[in-house]
Amino acid sequence: MNEVHDARALYIHIPFCRSKCPYCSFYSIADGEGLTASYVEALLKQIENLSDRFSTIYIGGGTPTVLSLGQLKKLLGSLKKYVGRSVEFTVEANPESLTADKIKLFLDSGVNRISIGVQSLSDGRLAQLGRIHDSKTAVNAVMLSRKNGFRNINIDLIAGLLEDHPDSMKAEVEEAAGLPVTHISFYILSYEKGTPFYRKLKRGEIKPAADEIVSYIYTEVADFLGSRGFGHYEVSNFAKKGFESRHNLNYWANGPYTGLGSSACSYAGGVRSGNIADIGRYIADINTGKSPVSFREKLSPKRSAGETAAFKVRTAEGIDYGWFKKKTGFNLPDKAEAIGKLVTEGLIKFKKKGGARTGICLTKKGFLFCDIVSRELL
Repeated sequence: MNEVHDARALYIHIPFCRSKCPYCSFYSIADGEGLTASYVEALLKQIENLSDRFSTIYIGGGTPTVLSLGQLKKLLGSLKKYVGRSVEFTVEANPESLTADKIKLFLDSGVNRISIGVQSLSDGRLAQLGRIHDSKTAVNAVMLSRKNGFRNINIDLIAGLLEDHPDSMKAEVEEAAGLPVTHISFYILSYEKGTPFYRKLKRGEIKPAADEIVSYIYTEVADFLGSRGFGHYEVSNFAKKGFESRHNLNYWANGPYTGLGSSACSYAGGVRSGNIADIGRYIADINTGKSPVSFREKLSPKRSAGETAAFKVRTAEGIDYGWFKKKTGFNLPDKAEAIGKLVTEGLIKFKKKGGARTGICLTKKGFLFCDIVSRELL
């Protein structure tokens, strides 16, 4: 009943938030108190059918910390047999719903990495982003996590509002780098279809920051974080040595993963599937023994190889030709026209060993325009 694919990475989606952010396109609802208990029970039934052992586990959302302590205890307890010293186990948290009791439960349950949705350390920018916490609460959440035992802490930051200024953004990032964190995810605000921000953009009620300002901010932030020991290992991610997100690296290598929960996706053996993006129907499907999968597609080997190239090129390591051939069965140099174009435009460069070309990786300019590079390789 409700059999799910075994895979190396496990993702569990918690689609509940106290407030829905106007820029967020991930599936979640703002008022789900009446559904959280039955949703957790449905997850437990899916978890019972897992048979593989995972190298990474990631509980995301939404906001996992909106669940009650009792609900979190049930969920984390059901994962006990998959947790071990070698497993990277991450839970996402928002500052306003993270407590000392929840932090203690996480650590006691084998969670060894916490990702806190700070987004900004400016009260004004937090208000513009529709966040319901203030900067003091954000800093306190980080300090509380460290004080209670977390040694691997990520925070998210967002840039790209019209009013954003390079000096103020750099000041925020300087403050963030001074916190006891090991990983910083720095995103440029995007206006995704279906979000309130997108609708306001189309109506001319808001404007994004100019491309040249965003590019300057991104470059300055990347250089500054590098000077503070945060390696720029993926387009939007910076980490102290040894604290790179193994879970996300698996995604960028187009590795296999299992997704549990409403709207979560799975990928293994060239097959991608996704669960229904409807909490009530997801719960009903699980409880009646039906599959919650709403779509399933078998990717052609060529398509799978293209996606592998598009994902992996986002990393600072880039793509090694030998690795790519072994993983996909295709030769990346066969895309010589696309690669040549990207090299000419200064977006990628060749990796070399002993004078021979062994792969490709992004240039500094390429990090700014990675979406263009990914489309060409796809």
